[in-house]
Amino acid sequence: MQRELKHIAIIMDGNGRWAKRLGEKRSFGHKKGAEAVFKVTQGCIAHQISFLTLYCFSKSNWKRPKEEVDSLMGLFSSLIEEHISSFNRYGIKILHLGSRDGLSENVLSSLDRAIEETKNNSVITVQLAINYSGRDEIKRAIERALSDGIKSFEDDTLLKYLDNPFVPEPDIICRSGGEKRLSEFMLYSANFSELAFYDKLWPDWDANMVDEIVNDYSKRERRFGEVIE
Repeated sequence: MQRELKHIAIIMDGNGRWAKRLGEKRSFGHKKGAEAVFKVTQGCIAHQISFLTLYCFSKSNWKRPKEEVDSLMGLFSSLIEEHISSFNRYGIKILHLGSRDGLSENVLSSLDRAIEETKNNSVITVQLAINYSGRDEIKRAIERALSDGIKSFEDDTLLKYLDNPFVPEPDIICRSGGEKRLSEFMLYSANFSELAFYDKLWPDWDANMVDEIVNDYSKRERRFGEVIE
């Protein structure tokens, strides 16, 4: 059973290793990785992909050196602010996926401004997973449900309490950099997602990688627990 590819989710991995190969600091890799974000987004637009989710910063990443974390947070804020006009030009709607707790006022202000100013765009919705973990999203969804007085949980009860419940579950979750694990990414939503792992480090990704993902997905047979005769 094949379904239209509407939602690609990507674990962006390999910025640091890419920079190390060039003898540069990890921050240089993160800056180049940001350039790849826009190339991949353009590739998704070309293929009429409706949703793109990017794993930018996990809750576990707070364990990294403070200098690197501060650099990343500054990069998130500056890039979001810098590209709001581009988001609107290309019809990109921005959403935040993850916890707001612990994020700086600068990052939150930039995210909130981008979300507000792009809310009417409809070409593609891009979720930026910043300060995110799948377990944390599930925990917060349960807390929201309980605060609404929910006492009995059906299979799909929590779906409406996820961070962005109107975003469909990812059709395929991809990871760059050769590692083969989910790293707490979209744990609740990934139950029937296809998985794809690519060796190319994130800063080297571009629109051609979207072509490859689309081609790989077209060869998958999605069964959703059924038996296909």
